[in-house]
Amino acid sequence: MPGVPDPRRSAGQGLAAPARLRWLVAELVCRRTESRTARTLVFDVPGWPGHLAGQHVDVRLTAEDGYSTQRSYSLASAPDGDRVELTVQRVPDGEVSPYLMDTLEPGDRVELRGPVGGWFVWRPEQSEPVLLVAGGSGLVPLMSMVRVRGAVGGRAPFRLLYSVREPDDQLYVPELRRGAPGLDTAYVYTRRAPPQHPRAVGRLRADDLVRPGWSAQSRPTCYVCGPTGFVESAASLLTGLGHDPDRIRTERFGPSGG
Repeated sequence: MPGVPDPRRSAGQGLAAPARLRWLVAELVCRRTESRTARTLVFDVPGWPGHLAGQHVDVRLTAEDGYSTQRSYSLASAPDGDRVELTVQRVPDGEVSPYLMDTLEPGDRVELRGPVGGWFVWRPEQSEPVLLVAGGSGLVPLMSMVRVRGAVGGRAPFRLLYSVREPDDQLYVPELRRGAPGLDTAYVYTRRAPPQHPRAVGRLRADDLVRPGWSAQSRPTCYVCGPTGFVESAASLLTGLGHDPDRIRTERFGPSGG
């Protein structure tokens, strides 16, 4: 998540980090490029308690002079012992994301606190169909759900609708290209589409949610993540198609200073 989670994302669901959570030292193991503006950072976090797909963490940086700042980022990985993966997207003129992407080197350390959040999560015991709707880097927590499902051999049918400005902005390209059993993926391009893409360029529409999605009669759980405007539009389209509002879970990006 490229910024602080918006407190409006799940009103009334207790979004603040529980007081019992403590800061843990995280050492960068490696990093890999996901797109022209995003990287995945892989950390070893001794004492990591594990997490659920869809949760996020707070990241704290502290300078030698004592100045400290923190941001929240979604967890991208399935649980894997003490190892944690975050995908960070560069925020223009940001304070934290350029440091994490360009300056932090393997062996360097930061502090993590988490996991945080209990509403926007997918649990392996869920068996109902799932519709994932991602706007830009809103794919990150949804990718954690896809990976957890794969790791546990989950049979719940998943469908992913991924909206990005243009192909160069896509995350996890090789992984999504390989596909996963039971995962259907469709793309919406809002600025520039690849050659022969069957859909015209433009914003998300109701028919985008019908073609790759589940009908309201299938009673899927819908997870929608992305910038606030995208999330509000997608949630409104889903309710307009007859989906139960109680089965639509949303996560929004708020301003953070990057």
